[in-house]
Amino acid sequence: MTLATWITFVIAACIIAISPGSGAVLSMSHGLSYGVKPASVTILGLQAGLLMILVIAGAGVGSLLLASEVAFNAVKIIGALYLIYLGISQWRASVDVDDTSPHLSAAADIPGWKKRLMTGFLTNATNPKGIIFMVAVLPQFITSGAALLPQLLILGITMCAIDLMVMHSYAFAASSMQRYFRDARAMKKQNRFFGGVLMAVGAALFFVKRNPG
Repeated sequence: MTLATWITFVIAACIIAISPGSGAVLSMSHGLSYGVKPASVTILGLQAGLLMILVIAGAGVGSLLLASEVAFNAVKIIGALYLIYLGISQWRASVDVDDTSPHLSAAADIPGWKKRLMTGFLTNATNPKGIIFMVAVLPQFITSGAALLPQLLILGITMCAIDLMVMHSYAFAASSMQRYFRDARAMKKQNRFFGGVLMAVGAALFFVKRNPG
């Protein structure tokens, strides 16, 4: 892999990371609801899912998924239903605010780190758009005839480093708005907004085509 190829991949990875998607919505939602530090665990889960997709694409399994309509639709439906489930859970989340304190007592209801990690992982791992992107784009940055594993490691580390920074930026930007959500009504509106967005993104996945364009 040449330096020019790597720089081109960095640009492509930045574009896909910045583009709004389920990972960005989840990062902002957890950043606003729980703060940056708890959201970091969610973001690590997103990276684990991203790495799994990269390995799948690099191993050629992703091409098989795209070639099989049944397999691709199964992944698509699971991913869509999972995001819709997350959206419904967010929409219906209870809000408990202590009026005597300037801080939300709901913060005590932060899900455990394992649940946050798994939520992030499943959000990316079941995203058919991620599979399409990796299978369509990744081979263009792999030099044929050279060892595959070192190239995948470089691409994976680069991609995750960029995505970590971008997702933390989303989480930080959202967490800076926490002072505007210190009452039950505002917190409920926030939950319904992000819940609605997650459900919309999940519904949109049903229309993802196996062979776009």
